Amino acid sequence: MTRNGPPGIEIDALETFLRAHRPGMFDGRLAVTLISGGRSNLTYLVTDGRRKWVLRRPPLGHVLETAHDMSREYRVLEALADTDVPVPRPRVIAGPEPLGAPFYVMDFTEGTVLRERGDLDDFGTSPRDLAHNLADTLARLHLLDPAAVGLGELGRPQGFLERQVRRWQRQLLASHSRDLPELSALGERLARELPIQQPPAIVHGDYRLDNVMVDPASGRIVGVLDWEMATLGDPLTDVASMALWWDGIRGLNSPVAAVPGDVPGFPDSDVLIERYFERVGREPADLSWYLGFAYYKIAAIFEGIHYRSQQGLTVGAGFEGLGVMVPALVERGHAALVA
Repeated sequence: MTRNGPPGIEIDALETFLRAHRPGMFDGRLAVTLISGGRSNLTYLVTDGRRKWVLRRPPLGHVLETAHDMSREYRVLEALADTDVPVPRPRVIAGPEPLGAPFYVMDFTEGTVLRERGDLDDFGTSPRDLAHNLADTLARLHLLDPAAVGLGELGRPQGFLERQVRRWQRQLLASHSRDLPELSALGERLARELPIQQPPAIVHGDYRLDNVMVDPASGRIVGVLDWEMATLGDPLTDVASMALWWDGIRGLNSPVAAVPGDVPGFPDSDVLIERYFERVGREPADLSWYLGFAYYKIAAIFEGIHYRSQQGLTVGAGFEGLGVMVPALVERGHAALVA
């Protein structure tokens, strides 16, 4: 009898593939469950009852251009596995067969993802130390020599910011389900007001607290996750993303993840930004444009998820709240550019 797993997974087909391509990787039968929180690529826990792995695959249905690139994620994890940037070690990549889409399997990292408000309320170590550790890890990533770790051809740094704005403009058009003139206007402002680009670095593309795993005893970052948008580009885009998700969406009741800025005792994002520049050995830079772009990018991503949700092609809960957030994100994006 065929055992179907959660949406997007056929367990017997996965078992057969892994036995053929990674013999000895597991014993017995596999169990697969959807890991909550994945609203872009789908993320699953795979176990044989003794060991655990994580499987990543694209979402079901409508997929945005250039998004959800499994081979890119896998390549980055391979390159960083032996650096001082902590990442899960990848094991195998395949697709579209046997699951009907590209996917990869990586080791499971023991730690905690601080995603829910209760996770932050109950966090047992210093919130300031956590903020410093988050900034330190990003600084270590940006200080890596891309060529030295095999990622010298990961992207095209020249013209990165201009291409990023165009990319999210295109993806908004591809996910159009309602008219949002202020969102379009924000993209046009960003295109007109491009800053001088910073020296290139390996950019995570979605760096934030709930995309890392934390050792709850020490607050140390033990794994950086979700590398689907990694590339070579302007590192200040990551700094702005980190700051926005820390307290830039304060008060918006985000269903994606708890916001440290909403929790008493957690420092403002200024602490992360100051620590980051201290660690990379640079004077603090003006982040106004980068924050405006961060709001624009998240608004575009949420519109894409809203589009898929309208079609019934999302897996998991909480999607209905993302579309509601878009107008407020756009308003804050315009305000950041004025600052």
